[in-house]
Amino acid sequence: MPSHLESQLQLLKNHDTQLFLKGVLHGIEKEGLRVDGSGALSLLLHPQELGAPLTNGSITTDFSESLLELITPVFSDPATTLDYLQAVHQFTYSHLDNELIWAASMPCHIADASLIPIAQFGKSNKGQMKHLYRVGLAHRYGKMMQSIAGIHYNFSLPDEFWKAYQKLQGDRESLQTFRSSSYFTLIRNFRRHSWLLLYLFGASPAISRSFLAGKQHNLEPLLEDTLFLPYATSLRMSGLGYSTTAQSSLSICFNHLKTYIESLTKAILTTHPLYEKIGVKVDGQYRQLSTTVLQIENEYYSDVRPKRVPEPGETALLALKNRGVQYIEVRNTDINPLLPLGIDLRQALFLDIFLISCLLMGDDLLSPEECKTVTENLQSVTTRGREPGLELLCPGGKIKLKDAGIKLMDQMDQTAGLLDSVHNTGIYSEALTFQRAKLQESALTPSAQILDRLTSSGLEYTQWVVNMSKEHKQTLLQSPKDEALLTSLARQASDSVTKLKEIEDNDTLDFDEFLRRNRTGGIEKYS
Repeated sequence: MPSHLESQLQLLKNHDTQLFLKGVLHGIEKEGLRVDGSGALSLLLHPQELGAPLTNGSITTDFSESLLELITPVFSDPATTLDYLQAVHQFTYSHLDNELIWAASMPCHIADASLIPIAQFGKSNKGQMKHLYRVGLAHRYGKMMQSIAGIHYNFSLPDEFWKAYQKLQGDRESLQTFRSSSYFTLIRNFRRHSWLLLYLFGASPAISRSFLAGKQHNLEPLLEDTLFLPYATSLRMSGLGYSTTAQSSLSICFNHLKTYIESLTKAILTTHPLYEKIGVKVDGQYRQLSTTVLQIENEYYSDVRPKRVPEPGETALLALKNRGVQYIEVRNTDINPLLPLGIDLRQALFLDIFLISCLLMGDDLLSPEECKTVTENLQSVTTRGREPGLELLCPGGKIKLKDAGIKLMDQMDQTAGLLDSVHNTGIYSEALTFQRAKLQESALTPSAQILDRLTSSGLEYTQWVVNMSKEHKQTLLQSPKDEALLTSLARQASDSVTKLKEIEDNDTLDFDEFLRRNRTGGIEKYS
């Protein structure tokens, strides 16, 4: 009997709906610390030549003034997306003087986390609010955790696909409702199977000892300042990386858009004792936006998010509530220090196969019990993913990771074949075959290769990543350049400074009143 995925793929083929998969859109956001030539965190301000972080759509900052975020527009061809990302790297490097873009997710050696500079976004109310949100993150979780970097892979299907797919499903809801519901189907299946992505692409098996700064852990010493776990895939996505005590008790529901919004709204409106102790404004200085579990919806750490680009004055949740899900943001992708861009085309193609398969696998809801299973499997794979014979939890018992992965890959074979036929190519099946080999031989995974090269180098984690960062800088600067695109990026940077001044000049409210209105207005619209 064919699986639900096979049946849906056949349905698409029978009605030529698969042709609309040509319009799948991709975008990438890649973070990266600025460091000096020795691997020390840069304490310099964001270079002016890169534009204003608040208003530049291609180059901004994340938590820290030192944490770059390089952003591509959306393209239908993942190769074009990567070409743009390369150009943004080249443009950025042309204005970094002797600095490097850190080539890994886990940070360099940072002796004193208090020195990590929080990102500045100018004197406008919007810019001050973005800065204050980050001040709140520092008080809540510490600056060190916020220095972790990653890659976000944004994915969406075109309206033409959704219209045809809705007709095939016999659905009579509005297109907006159907699309949102289908994206949540994708998200639920992503959460069930995202352990596979961590095994295949996890690239943070080792860290600098300074990251833990005296905290208890079960990592093993490799060298004086380097800690690791022998079978780890992604310490970034483990309990040592993005983890918070307050959020651990959250039960965010991914079964429906409505329940997702409701559960996040509850977290935005519910105070937390730890954050009440911090206070909002103490001795005339703001410490955070609020004392609630989440200051804003983006504070919730998740490996995947439903997204909608907000309109001016609209929060991320309100955008979802008003107009539904627009795209999916995959957030569990480590920066691979072995690759100049941290990600390559094979990985992007596989992500497309994986995400389309998740959409078509079936729409079973996630029970609280299954959510616990998902969490346990993810924790097992992040810290022990390459352990021989590792078993995952599954309905009715346990299954070896290798067997579960092969079973998933077998199902995705047909998705890859369909995408190959749509694009008249063989690259999707080739990408799947390349990743399948990692299930047969764990030494092929990036986490294994990183540990092997790190160990054989005899270098500390920080120095090894410095060497990789220098190598990638040279590779990127010696690669062919799209001069027209580089000129466009320079224009974007210049225009962003003008836009920032316009925003700052047009502010009429004082910051206290701006925060009050922003807070109360958002709460009224949520409920």
